[in-house]
Amino acid sequence: MSEQGSVLVTGAGGVIGAAAATEYVTAGRRVRGVSRRAPREADWEHLAVDLRDADATREGLAAARDTTHLVFGAYAERPTAAELSEVNVGMLQNTLDGLAAAGAPLEHVTLYQGGKAYGAHMGFFNTPAKERDPRIVQPNFYYDQEDLLREVAAQRGFRLTVLRPEGVIGYAVGNPMNLLMVIAVYAAISRELGQPLRFPGSLAAYDALYQVTDAELLARATVWAGATPAADGEVYNVTNGDQVRWRHLFPAFARAFGMEHAEPQPVPLAEAMAGRRDVWERLVARHDLVPTPFEDLVGWEFGEFIFISGFDNVSSTIKLRQAGFADCLDTEDRFVELFGQLAARKVVPPLG
Repeated sequence: MSEQGSVLVTGAGGVIGAAAATEYVTAGRRVRGVSRRAPREADWEHLAVDLRDADATREGLAAARDTTHLVFGAYAERPTAAELSEVNVGMLQNTLDGLAAAGAPLEHVTLYQGGKAYGAHMGFFNTPAKERDPRIVQPNFYYDQEDLLREVAAQRGFRLTVLRPEGVIGYAVGNPMNLLMVIAVYAAISRELGQPLRFPGSLAAYDALYQVTDAELLARATVWAGATPAADGEVYNVTNGDQVRWRHLFPAFARAFGMEHAEPQPVPLAEAMAGRRDVWERLVARHDLVPTPFEDLVGWEFGEFIFISGFDNVSSTIKLRQAGFADCLDTEDRFVELFGQLAARKVVPPLG
């Protein structure tokens, strides 16, 4: 890794990007983070750049002319595969071109993917998923981004690494696609209503194997990839290293929140939580919590999808370990630790 130069993190307001930015700051690097809104708390320089606009990106990234490492964590949701590809590939293209126009001496790019690369959003997929598995036939913006990145890297001479996490959890405020917040807010609202904690998904999902990636672990893998020449051009699955069943985790979650636990009860989570704004606002007022707008607090549809996925979701991390990154975490312990962090930072009410 170069001693000079800086790191640019796109999507720095998200749970993945925020953790990566913080980890690079800890490593002693100058970091700039791109997000549409300024973060509430950050120890890095914020750039408000709309990556969907090529001209605005070129103008906004002129300040990042010393960038040697790009961590691309930006993401925009769209309803169709074609639209997803158009906007997300476009943002990557604009970022790469903006840095090139600024004369940045780019050395390495980290690109994030996920289980959709294996078809996890389609239903059953082969497990444990391995990086060498063939692509699925359905159009996928992950593939389009990766193809673009490899093409541009070959032309401009920088290195790249693709990381594939699953079910990312971590501290982030105003980032709805965070399984940690789904569970924490659901538990807090259930407790306030005097209800036990119930798994709200399908019985098949309750018993299926699942995996999680801690955002801080993913951030450490990101710094490792950027500093490891042998990671050039490689794709790595990155998870905590264990597999879990919600059947075993939800009783532990209930204990953490000081609640009773009850048998699962399938509930359309997005519909059920839509009418609980008043309950949450009551908790915010009582405990002086961070006043996050309810619509920005949790992605209930995201949580509902995870909790009705009644098939094993397991990817192999052997390739990553053999390459030299052997970091791992106990998922149950980490969930409980992170619940405690959320409570300490007044994002959720005190635990039980």
